[in-house]
Amino acid sequence: MAKSRLKGAVVALLATVAAPAIAYAQNASLTIGMSTTPTTLDPHEDSSAPNNATSRHIWDSLINLTGTSTNEPELATSWKLIDPTHWEFKLRDGVTFHDGSKFDAEDVIASLLRARDKKSQGFAAYTRSIAKVTASDPLTVVVETTVPDPLLLNSISRIRIISADCAQAPVQDFESGKCAVGTGAYTFASYGPGDRLVLKRNPKYFAGASHWSDVTLRFLPDDGARLASLLSGEIDIIEALPADGMKRVEGSKELQVIAGQSSRFVYLGMDVSRDVSPFVKASDGSALAKNPLKDERVRRAILMGINRPAIVDRVMQKNGTVADQFVAEGYMGHSKTVKPIGYDPNAAKALLAEAGYPNGFQLTLHGPSGRYVKDSEVLQAVGQMLSRIGIKAQVEVRPWSMYSDAYAAGEFSAFLGSWGVNTGETTNPAVALVATRNKDKGTGRYNGGGISDSEIDAVLARATSTLEQSARLPLLEELSNLTFNRLWVLPMHYENVVLGAKKSVVYTPRGDKYTLAYDVKLAQ
Repeated sequence: MAKSRLKGAVVALLATVAAPAIAYAQNASLTIGMSTTPTTLDPHEDSSAPNNATSRHIWDSLINLTGTSTNEPELATSWKLIDPTHWEFKLRDGVTFHDGSKFDAEDVIASLLRARDKKSQGFAAYTRSIAKVTASDPLTVVVETTVPDPLLLNSISRIRIISADCAQAPVQDFESGKCAVGTGAYTFASYGPGDRLVLKRNPKYFAGASHWSDVTLRFLPDDGARLASLLSGEIDIIEALPADGMKRVEGSKELQVIAGQSSRFVYLGMDVSRDVSPFVKASDGSALAKNPLKDERVRRAILMGINRPAIVDRVMQKNGTVADQFVAEGYMGHSKTVKPIGYDPNAAKALLAEAGYPNGFQLTLHGPSGRYVKDSEVLQAVGQMLSRIGIKAQVEVRPWSMYSDAYAAGEFSAFLGSWGVNTGETTNPAVALVATRNKDKGTGRYNGGGISDSEIDAVLARATSTLEQSARLPLLEELSNLTFNRLWVLPMHYENVVLGAKKSVVYTPRGDKYTLAYDVKLAQ
C-alpha cells in the first residue's frame, strides 16, 4: 500500500556537505566474518553493537556517525538549533527507498517515534528526550525535546530511517525481507538467523553505487571457525582476529593484520541492590544473610585482587588497555581525581576481613562467549585470581543471544559487560550503565547491578540538559568520580580493534568496532 504523503510544497534543498561517493566496481563480491550475531533485523527493536552494525548496511540515518564519533550529513543535509529545545533538520531531496518509493519527512517522523515508543525500549537511551517530531514541509523536520539535549545529534545518528509503511510492522516482517527496505547502500537478498545476511548493491544509492555487487555477512562467533574461514580464503575480512591466530596471519603472503583503537569499555558489574544475591554463597556453600557486593570494601577488594595488566598482556595478548574509568585520558569526562586501583592481593584479603569475610565467599561470574575480546578467557583468569584472595569463583558463559537480555535485566550477581562509548564523553555510558533504572525516562537500560545513586542521577540530569560545553565538562568529570571512586562498576579495560583480512582489501578500523562493507575497499 502506498504511504500517505504530507501536503505542501516540496522545497528543493542543496546539501551543505555532500555525502562521499562510493567507488563502483563491477561484479566484486565481499564476505565479512562477523564476531557476533545480531538478535534481530528490526533496526528499532534492540540497540546493540551487532544489531546496529548490521542495520547500517540496509538503512541510513539522518546523520552519519563516523568511525571517529563525528557527525556528518546523511539523509539530513543540514541542521540547526532553533532554540534550546527545538532542532530543525533539512532532508536530502531525490532519495528513494529500495522499493522505489520516495523518502521524505513522513518516514523520519515514523522512524523516530517508532524507535522511541517500541515496547522493547532498546533505543530509549537515545530517544528519551524526544517530545514531538513535526514537519513544516516534506523536506523539513523539527524535533522538539523535553529538555535541552546536548547529545541529540549523536542520538539521532543511531536511529535508522525506515519507510513509514512499516511503522507498525512486527519484527518478523523485517527478518523475512518484507520490511527490510531502506535507503542504504545495500538491498536485502536473504537472511538466515544465526548464519548469514546476504545483500546486493543498491545501484541508485544517493552517495554512489557500492564497489561491491554482493555482500555476505557471515555470523561466526566461534574464534576457531572465523579464523579458519579467513585462512582458507572463504572470507575476505574477519572481525576480532583471535590472538592465537595473529602469527599465522602475519606469516601469510595473502593476509594482513589490521589494528586500531576502539572506544569500547569493558567492566565487571556487581549486584549492589539485592539484600540477598542469587549467585553469592558463604565459603562453605551455605546461604548468606546479606549480599557482600553491596559493601564498597568488598568491591574494592575484588578489583584489587584482579591483575588487570596481566590479563591485557597475557590473556588478551595486548589487544587491550587497562581502564580506570569510562573514557581514557583526552576524552571529555576523564577525571584526574578518580583514584586508580592497582593489583594488591594482600590488601584485598585485609579489606575482605575488615568487611566481615575473612574466609571469603563463593561467587559465580557470568559472561558472554564470543562477544568481547577473549571474554570467556578473561573471566576464567579473573576467577583464578579471586580464588587467591579467598573468593571461590565459578565461571558460567553463555552465547550472546542468551546472555544480553539476562545481564541487562539484572539476573546475575557478578557479570562481564561492556559499552561502546561512541559519543567520546561520559553521559552516554552513565545513562545506560549506572543511572537508576527508569523505563519512562529511558535510563539504566543496561544497569544490571541495580545501581541507584541519587548524586549520579542528579549530576546526570544536569549534564544531559546543559548545552554549553564549558558548563558540561565539570559535570562529565563528576560522573566519573562518583561512579569509579565508589566502584559502582569495576573497570577492566578498553578493547583494541584487531581484524584479519586478505591483502586485496583496505579497511580503516572504527572506534565503535563496526565493520561496514561500504568502508571496505579494494586495494589499488
